Amino acid sequence: MTSTVRDAVSPEEWRTRVELAACYRLMPMFGMSDLIYNHITARVPGTADRILINPYGYMYEEITASSLVTIDFAGNIVYNPHDDHGINAAGFVIHSAVHMARHDVGCAMHTHSRAGMAVAALKCGLLPLTQTAMRFADIAYHDYEGPAIDTGERERLVRDLGGASAMVLRNHGLLAVGADVPQCFNTMYWLEMACRAQVDAMACNSELLIPQEDVVDKTCHLYKPHVRRPHGLLEWPAMLRMLDRRDPSYKV
Repeated sequence: MTSTVRDAVSPEEWRTRVELAACYRLMPMFGMSDLIYNHITARVPGTADRILINPYGYMYEEITASSLVTIDFAGNIVYNPHDDHGINAAGFVIHSAVHMARHDVGCAMHTHSRAGMAVAALKCGLLPLTQTAMRFADIAYHDYEGPAIDTGERERLVRDLGGASAMVLRNHGLLAVGADVPQCFNTMYWLEMACRAQVDAMACNSELLIPQEDVVDKTCHLYKPHVRRPHGLLEWPAMLRMLDRRDPSYKV
C-alpha cells in the first residue's frame, strides 16, 4: 500500500501528505482531537481544486500519509487509497469554502476542543488576557447555523473569515488557516492555549486584568508573520523529531 500510494502521486504531494499526517498525529498529543471527527486539510501541490482530507472513521492517531483522501471542491473523491471509508460532509463544506476563496491558504484546521468550544460559547469571545491571546486580537467570528452540511453556508463562512488566520465558530469550535501545514498547526496550537488560559482565568471568579488597547494592538502587530517570521517553521522540525521518537508510522 505504501509504495503504491507514494508512486501514484508527485514528490511534492507526498511531502504534503507526510506533513499533514504528522499534523493529525500531533493533535491528540496536545488534546485537540475529537474521536474520529473534525478535519485538517491541505491543498494538493500543483492543483487548483484538490485537497487532502482524513478518511471518515479513522482516529487521528491512525492517519498515515497513504491513508489521506483526495477530493475536489465539489466534494467528489478523486483518489481514495482505502475505498471502504468515505469523507465527512461537514469537513468538505467548511474546508472547501476556505480553500476555494483563500488562495493563500495551503492548510485549514477545524477543532472541537473543550477550551475552544467553551470560548465559542462566551458572548465576549476571546479576550486579550494573555500575550498569547493578544496575537489573535483581530480574530474573526462566525455565527452558528447548525451542523455545517449546507453548502450555502460557505459564502458566509468565507465572508466572516476575511483575511484572518483564525476564526471562532460561535457555539461550535475553532478554525485556523495557514500557508502550509506547519504554519496552520502553530496557529491552532497557540489559539488553543489562549482559550485554555482564558477558561482557567475566568474559572477563578476574580476580576480579570485587561491590558490597554494600544498595548494589545502593538502586541498583535509584533506577532504578525511579516514582522518576525512565518509562524511554526522554527518549531516544526522539533515536532517531527518528537513524533519520530514516539511513532514514525505517520510517514508510511
